[in-house]
Order: sequence, then C-alpha cells, then structure tokens
Amino acid sequence: MAEMSGAEAFIKALEREGVETLFGVPGGAVIPICDALYDADIRFVLARHEQGAAHMADGYARASGRVGVCLATSGPGATNLITGLATANIDSSPVVAFTGQVPTSMIGTDAFQEVDIIGVTASITKHNIQVQRAREIPYAVKAAFYIASTGRRGVVLVDLPKDAQTNVEEMEFPEHIEFKGYSPNVEPDPRELDRAATLLAKAEKPIILAGGGVIASNACGELLELAELLMAPVATTLMGKGAIPSGHPLHIGMCGMHGTWEANHLVSEADVLLAIGSRFSDRTTGRVEEFTEARIIHIDIDPSEFDKNVEASLRVRGDAKLALRGLIERLRHISRRSGEGWMRRLEELREQRRRMEEEERGEGVKPPDLMKALRRLLPKEAIVTTEVGQCQMWAALHFDVYAPRTFLSSGGLGTMGWGFPAAIGAKAAKPEVPVVDIAGDGSFGMTENNLATAVEEELPVIVIILNNRVLGMVAQWQRLFYGRRYFGVHLGGSPDFVKLAEAYGAIGVRPGSMEEFEEAVKVGMESEAATVIDVPIDPEENVFPMVPPGRGLREILVED
Repeated sequence: MAEMSGAEAFIKALEREGVETLFGVPGGAVIPICDALYDADIRFVLARHEQGAAHMADGYARASGRVGVCLATSGPGATNLITGLATANIDSSPVVAFTGQVPTSMIGTDAFQEVDIIGVTASITKHNIQVQRAREIPYAVKAAFYIASTGRRGVVLVDLPKDAQTNVEEMEFPEHIEFKGYSPNVEPDPRELDRAATLLAKAEKPIILAGGGVIASNACGELLELAELLMAPVATTLMGKGAIPSGHPLHIGMCGMHGTWEANHLVSEADVLLAIGSRFSDRTTGRVEEFTEARIIHIDIDPSEFDKNVEASLRVRGDAKLALRGLIERLRHISRRSGEGWMRRLEELREQRRRMEEEERGEGVKPPDLMKALRRLLPKEAIVTTEVGQCQMWAALHFDVYAPRTFLSSGGLGTMGWGFPAAIGAKAAKPEVPVVDIAGDGSFGMTENNLATAVEEELPVIVIILNNRVLGMVAQWQRLFYGRRYFGVHLGGSPDFVKLAEAYGAIGVRPGSMEEFEEAVKVGMESEAATVIDVPIDPEENVFPMVPPGRGLREILVED
C-alpha cells in the first residue's frame, strides 16, 4: 500500500493495465488528472470534440483488439461522449471512458457543469461506476478494464468526482478482481456441441453466418478450418467482414439489406445455418419471417441474443473460438454428406451475379471502381474505416478484405461521422500501416474538425470523400420509395473540402480521373500529413444490391 492522491492512483492504475494512449479533451473537473498525466508515460491525443475522442478510442480498440480509453470533463464534456459510447457498445467494442464530476459534496445541487452521467449512460454502457473516495479509484479502473474486455465486450464508464481525484489516501492496487454477479461463461457445453456437430454433419446445404464475435474472439482461423471441413459457404454480417479472406472460394460476401446476390440466396436456401457471434439484426435478416428455412444453430457468448430476433433450433453459449474448436474436433470423426450439389448452386449464383454486373456497367468512374482501385493500391494489412451511408455500403460490397481488424465500420448505431476519428484512433494503434477512411461528404462534415488532431498529433490518415453533395442514402430511399420527393438532403456547394484540408494543414486533392485518383492515394500513403481526396460522384448513383425495407432476402433489387 502507498499513500497518494486519487489522480496519481488513477495514472498508476492505467499504467498497470498497459494503457499507452488516451484520447480526450480536458476541462475543469479533470484538471487534477491532467496534471498527473503531465509526468506520465501515456500519450494524450487531444481531440477537438469529445465525440471524436470516443470514436478514436473505439477505432483504437477495433484495430488493436485492446481496450480503447477516452477522457472527458463533467457536464457537456461527458454528454458529448454519448454518441461515441453508444456506437462502441452496440458493436461490442471494448472502450473505457473516464469522466470528471463535481465534488461529491455538490452532487445533486445542479452545480456548474454537473450532469448525472451515470443515469444518462445506464442504457448505452455495459456497466458504469461512480467512485466516492480516492481509495476506490484503483479498484474501479481494474473493474472497468475487466468488464469491458471479457465476455461480450463493451463500454464501461467511470465517473470521477473532483475531490476523489485530489484527496490523498492509502491505495491498494488489486491484482485480480471478482465482480459480484459477473462471471462471463466462455466454455461451451459439450452436449450442445455434440448436438450441433450432428446436425451439421447431416446437412446437405450448410451455410455459415460469421458475425463480429468471430473477430472479437480471434477465431478466424477456426472459422476457415470449419468451413473447409464442411464445404460450407461463409456469409458475413457487416461487423464480421474480414473474418474470412475475400478471395477464399467459400467466401460469399455480406448478407442482408445490401448483401450480395449469392449470400442472400444461399442463406435463404440453406437447410442448416450456423450463426457465430451474430445478433441477427434487422439489417442482416430482412423480413424475419422470410429470412431462411434452415435449422439455425446459434453460437454466442451473450445468451440474451438467443431467440431475441430469430428463433434458433440449437443454442450454444460460449466463446466463438472455443465453440468452433469443439465443432472441428467432433466433425473430424463424423461422416458427412457430399457438398457437390451445394457448391454447384454457389457457382451458378456467382455466374448470375457476374452477368448482371457486366450488364450494369456504365460510363464514367463509379464508386465500385474506386473501391476496387483502392484495394489494388493498398497493402493487404492496411486498415480501412468507413463513414455511414452509401459510402459504407459501396465499401462493404466492393472493397475486398483479407484479414480481421482491417475493415472497421459503425454497424448497429450507423453513426455518421464515425469513420474519420475512428481512423485516427486506428492509426494511433497501428502507426506502421496505412489507414484510410472511406467517407461521404455528409458524414465527413460532421467530424471534420478532427483534421486538426490528425495534423497536430502527426497521425497521417487518408480520407477519401465520395462527394455527391447530398445525404446519399436518404436521397436513395427518397428516389426509390418516395417518388423522388427529395427533402432535406441537398448539401449545396459548401465547403470546398480541398481548401478546408489545406486550412488545417493537411493535403487536399480533387482528382478528375481514375489515374489522378490512384496517384493521390499513392501520395497520401507516402505523406507525413493527413490527406483528403475529394472525389466528385453522380448524386443519382444508387447502391445495389438492395433489399427493400420489409422484404425478404430473395427480393433483392439489382437496378432501379
């Protein structure tokens, strides 16, 4: 035990958790922590808005697999984190947020910059904690990292009253922690695995749906081994993109509203569907009643997801990596049916998709062409983040990914403005690889102020803006389903993103051809400054395939 202030104990607790980078914005209620950070060996990345700090921590966590950490002051500083924390939590990203708070004696008095952040964040965090004494800080930090990084990963917020930061007490730093009521169950039940393996062995048309849980549990190797053992095509959710290499013969792309032709049809036609680490969101299933006729085996570490949206035939609670290993061991010793007919069906659908793509090719540079060109230019280990909207779906459909944690996107919350600060966080986690944000002009405009952070902190990310001067996905829905009655989607000609980038000290480029685009990307990869590549695209361009809202997966549109 040692005597020190709460702020000093806070820094020591972070160091014991291996924290190297902290994203945040200082303020009055965290000045004691900032003063303690002055002498600490922890990098502080100054965001220009607390939402950006939360997204940076989220991007850091997704790219590295480690806990991302952010810091904000009380009141508006804390509430500005909300969108970022909700985004990370719904996508099961391990983030720990620390907020300042007014002194304990003033809580409940509507003091200056006081907000009940515990109450505010109760529904958008995995857990939250408010300390009352300085000596509680080491335990609170340890508990936060433990809860955020185990079981189904998520967000934990720790609220730190100012007097808890300044008071000096005897501190004890726990090596291990037990949290009452929390014991994440990660070991699957062998009996459940036996039943699942038997059902899979009998399947004539098996298919695997890989979600973000596969990546979270580092189970991509096991996923590939099982798929090859079963000769089962693998579809992914948006969060599962990268769980299987795009070039693998069994990879069939994303399933859902903007899923691929072959993924949506095969999921619908399968007789057994093995879903791993997926919560069956509405964007994945389409109309639930028409999702699939298959018997469903659902593997998930969080039992609350079982039968929540789609009823399963078998449920296996546990860590995805352990569950897949268990299935592989069992299936090696069970005779399985031939999958030749199912593979012929896959090739048939692929050929249909190729013919449709050839028929749809028009003139000029199209977003899918830009995605394919970008893939050729970037090394396989490069990290791509996306904003939300048409740009996100073009990337999900047409940008091939060869490794987990190299394609990062806001899934469950669909947060516009997420991709750019997340790219900054990813670059802080992986400075040795190129990091690119695929953006729309609407999304980028929401958090472009973090260009200052990218420049000043020397985190040279590349932003590619697919610029159609409209809120593209909303306009697409209004075009297709509301008789082209456009409302509130036209963004006009402001700002000039090239001049905006230059004003921040970044590089701004507006290519006029595919050749100029490719040259701009090459320059951006070599640059020590952030680069913004503003690519004009047709405002009438739609993202296809698309399943109309309220329809089944097979009712897939491939053109207007």
